[in-house]
Amino acid sequence: MPRARYQFGSLSLKKRAKSADVWEFRYYEDAAEGARVRKACFIGTTDQYKTESQARRAVEAHLLKLNAEKPQNHLGTVTFGGLCDRYIAEELPERYSTRKSYLSNIKQHIKPRWGEYVLAQIRPMAVEGWLKELSMAPKSKAHIRSVMHLLFECAARWELINERRNPIEMVRVKDSTKRRKRPMILTIESFHAVVASLKEPYRTMVLVAQCLGLRVSEITALKWDDLEVDERQLLVQRSVVNGRVDDVKTEYSRDHVPIHGALLEVLLAWAKDCPPTKGGWMFPSPLTNRPYYSTEIQRRHLKPIGIKLGLGPLGWHTFRHTYRSWLDETGAPMKVQQELMRHASIQTTMNVYGQAMPESKREANGKVVTMVLKPMKASA
Repeated sequence: MPRARYQFGSLSLKKRAKSADVWEFRYYEDAAEGARVRKACFIGTTDQYKTESQARRAVEAHLLKLNAEKPQNHLGTVTFGGLCDRYIAEELPERYSTRKSYLSNIKQHIKPRWGEYVLAQIRPMAVEGWLKELSMAPKSKAHIRSVMHLLFECAARWELINERRNPIEMVRVKDSTKRRKRPMILTIESFHAVVASLKEPYRTMVLVAQCLGLRVSEITALKWDDLEVDERQLLVQRSVVNGRVDDVKTEYSRDHVPIHGALLEVLLAWAKDCPPTKGGWMFPSPLTNRPYYSTEIQRRHLKPIGIKLGLGPLGWHTFRHTYRSWLDETGAPMKVQQELMRHASIQTTMNVYGQAMPESKREANGKVVTMVLKPMKASA
C-alpha cells in the first residue's frame, strides 16, 4: 500500500568545480511489500534556477506525480506553474500543430502571468480582467481561455482542487467569435488572375484549394494513393505542418471529398509532370522530395501576387473562405456546405440540421468546379 503521508522531498545545492552548481532533489519511492527506496535527480543548474525558490517551483510537477495517490493535504500549496509543468509532461496533445499552439500559450502568456499563484488564488474576474488587457485578437484570447480551462480540468481530475465548478467557466471573452477584419473573398475574375500568375505546382495546388476548400495542411499532405479515379473522389486523411506529417485537424476532417471531372483532368495532367517520390506525394518539393512548407509558398508567391494584383496580401486560407462563399452562391443547403467544408460543428457554418445526400454534395461541388475551370478551358 502507498504511504499515507504527503511527500515534499528535499532540495539541496551540489557544488561543481568546473561547471555551474546543480540543484538536487531527493525523495522516496514506494517499492514492493511496502518498502521505500531513496531516489535523487538533478533539477537544473544555478544558471537555470538562480534561487532555491525558483528550483522548488521546477520540482512541483515531479511532486504532483509522486503524490498522485496520497491524501490531498497539500491542497492550497500547489501553484499554477506546477500544474502547467505536469500538464506539459503528461497531457499535451500528440498532434504537432495543436501541441505547438498549447505550448506557446502556456509558456508565453499563461505561466508568466499566473505561474506563481496557488491554484485557489486564481479567480474568474481576475482572469477576465487580464484577458481584456491583452493586446491581441478576441479569438486568440479565447484560445488562451480554453487552455486555462483545460488546465483546471486536469487539476480537478488530479484532485488538486476541491471546487466543483471549473473557475474558468465563468470567464467571458468579449467578441471571441468576431474577427478584427473580414476575411478576403475573391471574385471569379480575381481568382483567375491569381491562377494565371502562378507556376506549377503552385497553380494546381491553388486550384485544388479553391475547388475543394481543403486546408493547405491537407493539400501538402496529399498522396496519389488518396485519389480514387474510378469513384471520382479524394480521401483527406492526413496533414503536414512545418514539414511534419500528422493527423487531420478533427475526426470530421477525415473524409472523402467529391472530385469533379474537370478537376480530375487537372490532377491527371499534373501527374504526368509530378516528380516521383518514395512517399508518393502529390506535391513534393524538388529539393527534398518531401511536402512543401506552405508558409514559404505563401510568403514567396501568394502574398506578392495578391499585392501586385491590388488584392492585398493573399493567404492560403483565402481560398477556403472563398470556397464557402461560392458554395452559398450555388444555393447549396447549409448541411451540404458543412459536410463539404468538413466542419466539426454546423455552428461553424450555420445551425441547420439534416443529412446531405452524396449526389447533393457532388452537384454543389460540381458547380464550384465549373466556375473555377470552365473559363480556363474556353480560353485554352
